[in-house]
Amino acid sequence: MNILNTILTFVLAYLLGSIPTAVWVGRKFHNIDVREHGSGNAGATNVIRVLGWATGIPVMIIDVSKGWLATMLPLFFHLADHGTPMLINLQILTGVLAIVGHIFPLFAGFRGGKGVAAVFGVLLALQPLLTLCCFGVFLVVLLITGIVSVSSMVTGIAFPVLLFLVFDSPSVIFKIFSIFVAIALLVTHRKNIGRLLQGEEKKLIMLGKKKK
Repeated sequence: MNILNTILTFVLAYLLGSIPTAVWVGRKFHNIDVREHGSGNAGATNVIRVLGWATGIPVMIIDVSKGWLATMLPLFFHLADHGTPMLINLQILTGVLAIVGHIFPLFAGFRGGKGVAAVFGVLLALQPLLTLCCFGVFLVVLLITGIVSVSSMVTGIAFPVLLFLVFDSPSVIFKIFSIFVAIALLVTHRKNIGRLLQGEEKKLIMLGKKKK
């Protein structure tokens, strides 16, 4: 394995994650910084809240794609043989770097989103079936509560539970990663938890109404 190529791949993964889709789209097409409106988060949900679904859905797709592409970089650059534990571990590392980039983007003053869309993209590249199950959990919780933040946090917790009890994985790093994701989503949603405790967290049915 070429160390220089590996380092460059890691840097590229972080830079991909650092693309502040919500911030750039808001500024380019609506002349606003979404971080100054709504929940103050540079993520797809807040874009939907502030600018509507037509803007939010493309932002979400791009953010998911960032995570997926970063996770596939070790495969694209042939850093390890296909199907080997080494490749999986490298993919997890590049995925984590993309998530970190999404939360702390270099190109937006290190003020980014909560990482949910990026995490989804990473999982989609690593474990498609497990990802679909997690998405199912997200939808069920969303239908019950109507609250995106609750759905995201419950799904984050469900990820390691499903991995350990149903899907399993020979990669210890992947198992550690699943726990990291669960904890990270709780940490990045700490303000949402505060609003939930105060009964102020908005439901999805309230989203999509562009502010005047």
